[in-house]
Amino acid sequence: MRFEKKDTSGFSRIPMRGRPGTCQLRVRDLGVTLESDTILQGINFDLNCREIVALIGPNGAGKSSLFRSILGQIPYSGSIKFELAGGYPSRPKIGYVPQSPSFDRDYPISVLDFFAAAISRWPVFLPVPKSLREKVAECLSRVHGEALIHKRIGTLSGGELQRVLMALALEPIPQILILDEPLSGVDVGGEHLLMEMLDEIRQTYDLSIFFSTHDFNTLQQYADKVILLQHSILKTGTPNEVLRSPEFQSVFHLNLGMEGGNP
Repeated sequence: MRFEKKDTSGFSRIPMRGRPGTCQLRVRDLGVTLESDTILQGINFDLNCREIVALIGPNGAGKSSLFRSILGQIPYSGSIKFELAGGYPSRPKIGYVPQSPSFDRDYPISVLDFFAAAISRWPVFLPVPKSLREKVAECLSRVHGEALIHKRIGTLSGGELQRVLMALALEPIPQILILDEPLSGVDVGGEHLLMEMLDEIRQTYDLSIFFSTHDFNTLQQYADKVILLQHSILKTGTPNEVLRSPEFQSVFHLNLGMEGGNP
């Protein structure tokens, strides 16, 4: 897949699929129990190189717990392994974007100050040196967010904040990028721009993307695979296969099947 930049606001998109066999995150028989409550059980799936995988399910289905398991933030049973070509186990670099945090609109810190403190522990009350400003600008350029560098964090729109958080998650460049509800708080037009950017990122930096969402309209166009979760995996497949499945209809009480194969 190749992107050709048309202008500062759009890209020509050529669909691409993941590449099994070059690298793979393998989740086998994963279970999570917290305070005697079973959150996840019997979770099995693979995440291949350059694959965009969407995780869907109702609130409380265990999506965030699955992410936290992969990140090593909560205890789990079963196994989570990352393998490179040839079957060599490795410890992957994982970038993580949590659900959009809220900031006080009057909070005076700028994107530059916030980013500099996050990547270098530079005190926010001191002027940022030139070398660090250049590093922050370089990081923001990965998500076409250079123009945001001097804006106050509290004034960012939902889409702008997601760009800043993604830029932070891409420093250093990970092998897997996990995003928890990245489309939450983003307007309809911004959703497609954000997904286009994710598609570009996975090609440019040769990484895999695993994200959760309640927005089913973007899945057919951007996701290689969809996992329907409700404490266990109910259905895995292409967007078309999952969104048209009886399992999806029973969980969401929606029938998205339409003639021509598009939900």
